[in-house]
Amino acid sequence: MSPSAFDKKRVADSFSRAASSYDSVAELQRDVGHELLTRLPDTQPEVVMDLGSGTGYFTPRLKQRYPQAFMISLDLAEGMLNFSREQRPVDDTVWLCGDAEALPLADNSVDLIFTSLAIQWCEQTDRLFSEICRVLKPGGRFVFSTLGPDTLHELRRAWAQVDDLIHVNQFIDWSEMKADVPEMLHIDTIETEFRVCRYARLRDLTNELKGIGAHNMNAGQPSGLTGRARVRAFSEAYEAQRHAEGYLPATYQVYYGVFSKRQTN
Repeated sequence: MSPSAFDKKRVADSFSRAASSYDSVAELQRDVGHELLTRLPDTQPEVVMDLGSGTGYFTPRLKQRYPQAFMISLDLAEGMLNFSREQRPVDDTVWLCGDAEALPLADNSVDLIFTSLAIQWCEQTDRLFSEICRVLKPGGRFVFSTLGPDTLHELRRAWAQVDDLIHVNQFIDWSEMKADVPEMLHIDTIETEFRVCRYARLRDLTNELKGIGAHNMNAGQPSGLTGRARVRAFSEAYEAQRHAEGYLPATYQVYYGVFSKRQTN
């Protein structure tokens, strides 16, 4: 079980505010999502849910893959859903504001759940997986990507040279998440990938994190203004990690998983 690390209202508000800027800086999120699309089943599901759908980038792509399916676009952030509904309308789709840990759906009602880089914001993975299992039909699939604990380790290392506070979002290791998967969900595949983004300036990275609404949202984060001397020390510590080729690295640890709900006897 993961710790209750994130304030969900702050998460929802942050992503709502980022709705208009998200797509302009979400290259990594798009790349990971496209990679996840390659793991979709070849069956033709009747009901598909895009969980944590954000700006709705993948909802029309899922509909294109499964043209006969009824689509559910669900997100915690009302602002994201409004943007998605207005900018990316999709036939036979309902947009729902809801929490992945308390899905507003009936038992055994969804054939396929697709979620890319969203469930890392959940507080309790046991509740998350329990809800996934509850709403999936027997034989249904849960296809997901999420972030692991080595994500942005360069950022964490730089801040660690300045103080002992939490400045970087912390995510759960797969070994911990695995223990929360209910017996009715079969783990078909789980893979880990490390993606390194390259930046000319540290400001480019921090602006990107702000633009996608993924700045620090941990409990225990520093409060108040960060002094200039501390920011300068942080910048110098990150600069010391500049690669020989001239770029500043930012590493993302990505898990890709496919679960299937076991058939009942």
